[in-house]
Amino acid sequence: MSTPSVSASPLAGLRVIDITTVMLGPYATQILGDYGADVVKVESPNGDSTRSTGPATEAGMAAAFIGANRSKRSIVLDLKHPAGRDALLALADHADVVVCSVRPQKMRALGLGQEVLRARNPRLIVVGIHGFAEAGPYAGRPAYDDIIQGLCGLASLGELQGQEPAYVPTVMADKTCALFAVQAVLLALAARSTGGQGSYVEVPMLECMVNFTLVEHAYGALFRPPLSEPGYLRLLTPWRRPYRTRDGYICVVPYSTAHWQRFFEAAGEAQLMLDARFLTLSERTRHIDALYRELARCLAGDTTAHWLETCERLDIPAAPMRRLAELEGDPHLAATGFFLETDDPDLGRFVLPRPPLIFDGMPAAPGLPPRLGQHTVDVLRECGLSPESIARMLEEGAAVQHPEGKTA
Repeated sequence: MSTPSVSASPLAGLRVIDITTVMLGPYATQILGDYGADVVKVESPNGDSTRSTGPATEAGMAAAFIGANRSKRSIVLDLKHPAGRDALLALADHADVVVCSVRPQKMRALGLGQEVLRARNPRLIVVGIHGFAEAGPYAGRPAYDDIIQGLCGLASLGELQGQEPAYVPTVMADKTCALFAVQAVLLALAARSTGGQGSYVEVPMLECMVNFTLVEHAYGALFRPPLSEPGYLRLLTPWRRPYRTRDGYICVVPYSTAHWQRFFEAAGEAQLMLDARFLTLSERTRHIDALYRELARCLAGDTTAHWLETCERLDIPAAPMRRLAELEGDPHLAATGFFLETDDPDLGRFVLPRPPLIFDGMPAAPGLPPRLGQHTVDVLRECGLSPESIARMLEEGAAVQHPEGKTA
């Protein structure tokens, strides 16, 4: 009997109301949309701030917005206007999930707290993305990626390498917490499938990122009494980095004893494996600075191509270092069709990375990012609002429709 194929759109039929901005929430809901959910992005009349962040070929469609908002529909509501508030309630009545990054205190002040939404629709799942859990003294404080990187210990890791504290040069907290938010949605859906009721799930950034950071960096400090200071030594040595070769850089990770033996033999340095500091995994970890310094010295003596061939022959993990501008030329990514080129009459030609998950050989087919208010009228109609009500909302500014979209 053949195994039934899984659709590349496993979330088809799921409606998600996205009340988020900037990066964390939009990235989470983009993932849901990429895999088939109908994601309705609720924007203010000014739109998500990332619509103006970075290069753009069309006003309101800047690079940062495109990167985290494909596979969605956009509706513009003024939630401070009574009709805009009522429209959001109608949206929630017809939804499976609401993902919200507006602070709970502000949502309650608008009469849109999770208690109100779930009282109207008991099957509704509300995922609240906040800087901090509501039970603690930081509750309600604003939080951005830099703040959370600083609070969770991530920025301090540079000090343990003998450097200045530094933020990881990507929105690490936002994107990591987005993955936690997707987990929250999927776990709540699983619970609803057995219990029939929705739920409210908090996704507090600080707690998520402390959890993320301490997986390996709690280290000896997870014992009582502590067996060492926190911080995983292998990751903290300043010698853990792409290594210079004679003509470029290479990333090499000998890990097992056999890896190190084979590498040093190929490098003509077999005697290094007689050094007591390098004989076992525990000793290598204790003396990781010295070990990686020797690795760097050896790699500097020949070309990247030589070491790639050597490591492949010896079954030692290795790869060339890619720069951002080189990713599209990577032969593996090219062969798997990872980069999708798209033509749009106004945006022109642009390239997006494909959603990475593959279901039974079927990649997902993501949609385009929406213009501000492109689907306002369509979505309001779907929620049962009359043409007269929609026209009145548009006239009063409670809702805005993109000029190229449909009208009531």
